[in-house]
Amino acid sequence: MSERQISEPSSNRHPQSWLRPEILALEPYHPIQPFEVLSARLGLDPTQIVKLDANENPYGPVPEVAEALAEYPYFHIYPDPQQTELRQALSEYCGAPTANILPSHGADEMLDYLCRMFIEPGDGIINCPPTFGMYKFDAQLVGAQVVEVWRRPDYSLDIEAIRQAVIAPRVDGDEPHTGRLKLLFITAPNNPTGNLVTDEELLALLDLPILVVLDEAYVEFAQMTSRTSWVLSHENLVVLRTFSKAAGIAGLRLGYGICPDWLMEQLWKFKQPYNVNVAATVAGLASLRNMERLRHVVQLLRQERDRLYALLHSVSYLRPYPSHANFVLCHVEGRDALKLKQELETQGVLVRHYQSKGLENCIRISVGRPEQTDRLMAVLHSLDTQAV
Repeated sequence: MSERQISEPSSNRHPQSWLRPEILALEPYHPIQPFEVLSARLGLDPTQIVKLDANENPYGPVPEVAEALAEYPYFHIYPDPQQTELRQALSEYCGAPTANILPSHGADEMLDYLCRMFIEPGDGIINCPPTFGMYKFDAQLVGAQVVEVWRRPDYSLDIEAIRQAVIAPRVDGDEPHTGRLKLLFITAPNNPTGNLVTDEELLALLDLPILVVLDEAYVEFAQMTSRTSWVLSHENLVVLRTFSKAAGIAGLRLGYGICPDWLMEQLWKFKQPYNVNVAATVAGLASLRNMERLRHVVQLLRQERDRLYALLHSVSYLRPYPSHANFVLCHVEGRDALKLKQELETQGVLVRHYQSKGLENCIRISVGRPEQTDRLMAVLHSLDTQAV
């Protein structure tokens, strides 16, 4: 036995003690359970479940996706590390030059890349809750300090507070940290609140000395134009997009980032060579070749969102918020939101529950097919007649 082994405290010999401290202190992200797990837990056939808890596309991918996957002959060959064909198709779709597009294993991979590329010990990010939880999670994975600039009561961005945070950065009201605030994460439409970011607000943010990461996961459902073209004139803007929502292939994990030239040069050095698998690439290309079908599905979901929003007003204990995405956030009044979620679950209807700051006693309902909305509303109204 070596002298070091003899003298080293036993508590330092366990591999857990070698972990980075921020990992030990990390609060885990809690994703929605997969369909098959939910079916088994509830004891219900999958066809009996109305799954409105993860903002998935209830229509699924266009039929040509399954056909393309069935016909593809080269699953035994590594994918193109530069995703040349996919980037060309994406360029035609979103209007950005091929050279400024980087496909990824879901938009989440782009979040991970950006945090690992920019954050050094002591650096920080600005997060604007309530919003998508992965921004804070990925930042904390690399040891970033998270400056939380809370949204206003109507869930709009507090632009002046963000500006002040960049100028005189503090962490949760504590003393200023020594590192730089490097990344600002914004979602439009925002998840889970469904509201937009105006051009004026985005321009004000881009005027700050910080890299603005604009997540457009739900932009297809909004009556607005994507800001992908802005990347060419704003060197501190990155736009993230995904195939998980409108294209309905969340299970295949395909996203992409539109980035300025200087960042693309570094991303090509940094990314994993085969980060996007062949199946995702084939499905993405099939989706892009059938945009008319996709636009039709998106329009159906927009119409159903508006119908759902109107119907939810008829439930006495719900206060729905206007949404530009494929979900509706509701504040639950006069009863417990978690209990409501559980009561819906026993009837095979799944929604997302929130109890965090800014989302106290809320549920979020994804937009389904019309028959799923009808089933949801029948259960909600049946609970409306019960004693609270």
